[in-house]
Parts: sequence; C-alpha cells; structure tokens
Amino acid sequence: MMTVNELYRSFFKELSTSHGVHEAATITSMIFECVTGINKSALIKSPDTVLPTEQIILINENLAALKKNKPVQYIIGEAWFYKLKLKVSPAVLIPRPETEELVDVVIDALKNKSEIQLIDIGTGSGCIAIAIKKNVPHVSVTAIDVSAEALVIAKENAVAQKTAIRFLQTDFLSKENHKALGEYDIIISNPPYIPKAEEKTMDKNVMEYEPHLALFVDDIQPLIFYERIVDFGIHHLKYNGMIFLETHGKLAGKVAALFNGGIFRSVIKKDISGKQRMVIVTRYR
Repeated sequence: MMTVNELYRSFFKELSTSHGVHEAATITSMIFECVTGINKSALIKSPDTVLPTEQIILINENLAALKKNKPVQYIIGEAWFYKLKLKVSPAVLIPRPETEELVDVVIDALKNKSEIQLIDIGTGSGCIAIAIKKNVPHVSVTAIDVSAEALVIAKENAVAQKTAIRFLQTDFLSKENHKALGEYDIIISNPPYIPKAEEKTMDKNVMEYEPHLALFVDDIQPLIFYERIVDFGIHHLKYNGMIFLETHGKLAGKVAALFNGGIFRSVIKKDISGKQRMVIVTRYR
C-alpha cells in the first residue's frame, strides 16, 4: 500500500510534466489537503500514513482531470478572492487577481461615504459584491446576473461570508429590464468583454471549462455591455455617482470614450502589470 508521502511525490512528479514545477507544487498541496485533510506540515510529521482506498482513487481521478486542463479550483470547488474562500463551479468564472485590484479601487472610494447604494452587474460567483460588502459593511449592495446557476453559487457564498446582499436574476442587455432596478451611487461591473475572435488564443483550461457566457462577446459588438451601462447610468446613476469597470486591455480607450462628454467623465487606470484594465467614470450632472 502506498503511503501518503509516496503518493504525494508521485502526484507532484507526474503533474510537473504538464504544469511546471512551481504550479504543480501549489496544486498538489491543494488537492491533498482538500481530499485527505493533510497539509504540508502534517505530511512532514506523518509521511508513512496510509490513505483509505477511496481517497487514493479520488486523488488519481483528480490528477487525470488536471492533465485534461480542468482548473484546480473547479476540482476542489473553491477559490480565494480578496482573502475570502468562495465556492466556485463551472457555472461561474474563477475570480481573477486583476479583479481584486478593481475591488481595491472601489473600497478606497467608499471609505468616507455613507448611505451608499451599489449595484454589481454580472456578479457571477458574487466575488466583487461580497468582497465590497465584507470590507464596507454599511454599503447596500444589489448584485445581478443573467444566469440562475451562477446566482445559486453567489447566494451560497454570501451566506457563508455572512454578507447581506440582494441578488436578482435579470438580462441586463435588455433595456426593458432596467426599469425594475433602482438608483445607485456606485455601479461596478466586470462584464463579458473578450471578442469571440480571440477564442483561439485562450488557454485550454479557460475554453474547455469556464462559462463562455461570462467571457465572450460578439465581434460585431464587443462593447455591448458597456453601451448598456452607459444607458443604465444615464437613468439610474445618481448625481456625483461613480462607475467602476474592468475592461479588455486593448479596448479600454474605446470604453472610456463611451463615457466622455455629456454628463460623464472617464479615466483609465492601469493594473499592477501596466495594462489598461480599469475605466472609472464620474457623473457630473
């Protein structure tokens, strides 16, 4: 019978061939702790522990899934975002570090404000809404998504994190549905923004497992969600209200241009890697 240390080393060695040493080490540790409850320190203390057969089978099944490009977050059913452990499934995108930067900017803007109404458009796992509510509890948060399956995950995450958030299922692209929504001081969104023409450049783990509904837009209308947010902002963003958007690095200028002039002013903010990733809008009248 193989010991936990032997299985761990075998798993890591095989995964390294497809994922690289550093990534394989992280993933191996995540899988073993999730399946067996044994972390690295426990492994060092008790390397000769013999695992139950069902755990060995599950670990081997996980290895096979990883080698087929399935993201480890979907395998273990969780991901970390803004120091919060959140449930994820193939119904929602895996939260990205770049989106944490967007949350940073919003939280900083909310520090000295009170009685704030905020809406998160395209909430997915609820990561943005929950992180903001967790760090700025006095903000009233509404989160919407077109996907019922995504909202199930988002609601479970909100309950687990003890955050009171109003979730609504709605197709935001339909202007008619905007009428059911209120007025807000803050609009935030990380909407689908990758043109379908870029599908061939995407990693296999994204293309084969993450929800395309939350990723891609038609090549003919790559800014469609931002155009709808302009319309929504005209009628639902309060005076001096702000809009915080994550964008495609190559399209940030065009997104910002949608909001320049009239009642809005926009600025582009780069992420930590220097990409034009965020557009921040203020309503002046």
